[in-house]
This record gives sequence, structure tokens and C-alpha cells, in this order.
Amino acid sequence: MNQENLEEILGNIDISGEAPVLEPDRQYYFMKKARTLVKEKSEALGRPLTFCVNTFGCQMNARDSEKLVGVLENIGYVEKQEEDADFVIFNTCTVRENANHRVYGRLGQLHAKKKKNPHMMIALCGCMMQEAHVVEKLKNSYSFVNLIFGTHNIYKFSELIVSALTSDRMVIDIWNDTDKIVEDLPAERKYSFKSGVNIMFGCNNFCSYCIVPYVRGRERSRSPKDIVREIEQLVADGVVEVMLLGQNVNSYGKNLEEPMTFAGLLQEIEKIEGLRRIRFMTSHPKDLSDELIEVMKNSKKICRHLHLPLQSGSSRILKRMNRRYDKEQYLALVEKIRAAVPDISLTTDIIVGFPGETEEDFLETLDVVEKVRYDSAFTFIYSKRTGTPAAVMEDQISGEDVKDRFDRLLKRVQVIGREMSSRDTGTIQEVLVEEQNEHDKSLMTGRLSNNTLVHFPGDASLVGSLIQVHLDECRGFYYMGTKVG
Repeated sequence: MNQENLEEILGNIDISGEAPVLEPDRQYYFMKKARTLVKEKSEALGRPLTFCVNTFGCQMNARDSEKLVGVLENIGYVEKQEEDADFVIFNTCTVRENANHRVYGRLGQLHAKKKKNPHMMIALCGCMMQEAHVVEKLKNSYSFVNLIFGTHNIYKFSELIVSALTSDRMVIDIWNDTDKIVEDLPAERKYSFKSGVNIMFGCNNFCSYCIVPYVRGRERSRSPKDIVREIEQLVADGVVEVMLLGQNVNSYGKNLEEPMTFAGLLQEIEKIEGLRRIRFMTSHPKDLSDELIEVMKNSKKICRHLHLPLQSGSSRILKRMNRRYDKEQYLALVEKIRAAVPDISLTTDIIVGFPGETEEDFLETLDVVEKVRYDSAFTFIYSKRTGTPAAVMEDQISGEDVKDRFDRLLKRVQVIGREMSSRDTGTIQEVLVEEQNEHDKSLMTGRLSNNTLVHFPGDASLVGSLIQVHLDECRGFYYMGTKVG
């Protein structure tokens, strides 16, 4: 939705009456009400109210934060980077235990700032808030927090802000699950030329180490018409690249009244005029179909990059992880993908030290790394997450063994990654220019279709453009290049 349409809607709303029951009209009502409250508070202070949104975790969270920012700016808050703002929001992640500890540490620092600024409000949202023991701890030990909400009701942000602004008590609104998807609410994009687009929410996979299905809920797909309409609006607003987001995009459409496969959705999105690049993540190997591979092979817009999480190369460990594929099936899938799209860049996630992992299991993982030859890999030491089946498994592994395996894996992944990244040296490739290089202002930074970074001489006028760049030299995991033409 563009700003002009939103202002027209808000202009027709009467906030003296009862709030509408249906969405998104109900949120527009509270958005206008929040505007009034923020304006009154701002006038009393003699300055604009400020906000700061800090995002932890994945790209789904990053997209959610853009929605939070869109609401805050529309009700009159002004963004600032520092955490001494009038309204500080932490959009949290809980994939690993240390993510929770980081949030608690940051909250302690915020408490001191809030004592100096009695007008400050603090809100916590995201996956961490879906854990009951976390909310209980916040209620008991962090009572200075004003607002707590989770992943399922982020669309209610305007309504929750009004509650927080008009209450002296901590406002808590946590849902265990939802089947609701609310469209047409504002979002403020970080980049003018590219955007994330949610195509589905939740996860049905229940990998034994993962907390995500418990905090994000069951899978629910957006209507293809709503997705296409959103992307068309983004393209009209200058977007040339979209990242389609879901916990497992390959299972898109299974719960729709009229089922559509992810491959079918991609074909519809490809038809959108003006859209130049399509990315997506994350792809679960168990659901990656031959139809999708064929669509990727024939596409002119789908980027030559696929993130295909492995997690382990041992079939025995994969079974304990409840991944629902084995080593041989994964390697066969990679072979099929590479045959169809020879220039594709493959990246992955790998967990080291899963309960019961032996040296032989670990060597199986190294074997897959050698055979697939990933451009890069996100490598993790297993983190026990309370509430998951893996957390109560026997054979939890000692830190020393895990550290040794992790170091060996990382070393091999980096060597192979450098070799793979250098294969385009000396060629001319299309680059989407993303920003001025933060270390050297004479350079611009952009991405190839395969997601590799490129730095080259240029100026800020190129940001958002797709240009041709000669790849002069590969320096590990990025290129130095020269603009062509």
C-alpha cells in the first residue's frame, strides 16, 4: 500500500466511535488513534518522539521489523539509531540459547536509560516472546518493560501501541498459534530497490533441534494473488529484486483452498513486468521438486543461488534430526540441480556436535562438503534448545570434541568456498549496486546473481542500478571489479 492510499483511508476514519471488528480496518482505526496520542505527547515535550528498532535473527524478522517501522513512522515517531530513543523495540530471535542471553543483557542497559528518561517505552516481540518461561521471567525481573507480543499478532502493532501508551502496566499479548494473515498494512523498506516478501508463515517440519515450529506456528500460505499484487506495487515503487521468504518455501501452497506449488508461484511472479531478480529462502531439501528445478532452469529472473541446508552428512544423524532425507538423497538432489543449472551457487547450513554424533558421522559431513563444494556455509555448534526433542536426547557431546570438529569443518569450508568463489574471475557479470562501500567511499558494493559481493569504483548515483562489471580479481569471498560501459 502506498502512502497516498493509506492517508486517504485514515482520513475517512472516525476514532470517536467503536473500533471496527474486521481487519485491517481495525488497525487503521488504532493507527489514527495512536497518531493523536503521539502528537499530544510530542507537543507536551516540545519535540518529536523518537524510536529505535533492533532486529535479532533471520530475514523473516528483518521483514517483520520493516512492518514495525512502517507503523511507527505513520503514527508520528522519528527513527534514530541509538537506544536512548523514546520507544525502543527489540524484535527477538530464539534459535540459539545465547540469543536470549543477549536480549537480557541489553535490557539491563536499557533500564538505566529509562530511569533517565521517564517517557521511554520498551517493547519486546518476536520468537523469544513465544516461550512461556521467557515471558514469566520478564514479568518477574524486567517489570519496566511496557509491551510484550509475539510472532502471530504483529499485525496488531498499532492497537498494542495504543494500549501501551494508555496503560501504566506491562501490556502482554501472546498467542499460541493463528491461522490469520492480515494484508495491506504499512511497511518501511530498508532499501528502495529490493525487498523481502513473505509468501508463507510458520513451519510444519519439527526438526528435532529446532524451536521455530513452536514459536512461529503451523504453516500458512498467503494467497498467490495477494503476493503478486504486493510485488507489483513494490515494482511500481522502484523495486527490481525481491526475496521470497518462508521457513520452507518449497512447501508453499499446501494449505490454500486452491493449492498451488512454489514452482507455480514463481512462474506467476516471473510474469511481473519490471521485476528483474527473484530470490528465495529457505529451501528444505525434502520438498525441492523436479518442477521447481525445471522452473529455475528456464527462468530469466530467478537468481543463480540456492541455499540448501544440509545440517549433517550422516544419514544416521539426519534421521535423529528428523530431516526426512538421507545423505544419498541429498547428493542426488544436488546432482540434479547442478545438471539443470550448471552455474548455480550452492550455500548451506551445517550443525556440528548434534547429540550422538561420532567421528564417523562427522567424516560423513566432511564427505558431503567435499562432493558438493559449497560457495559458502553457515556452520554452527549445536545449541541445546529447551522444549525441543534433541534437548533431552542422550549422548550430548563434550565441548572439546565439538570445537575440534567445528574448526576442521570451518577450515575446509573456507578453502573450498574461496576456490568456488573465484570461478567467474575475468568475466563480465550483471551486478545490482546496493550501497557505497563503508570502508572506501570511492567504491560501490553490489551483488552478482549468485549472491557474491563485488566492489568497484563508482559513485552513489549507481545505487539501485543493474550494471555490467568486469570481475578483475577474487579476494576470497568477494571480487574487485571495474564497471563496463
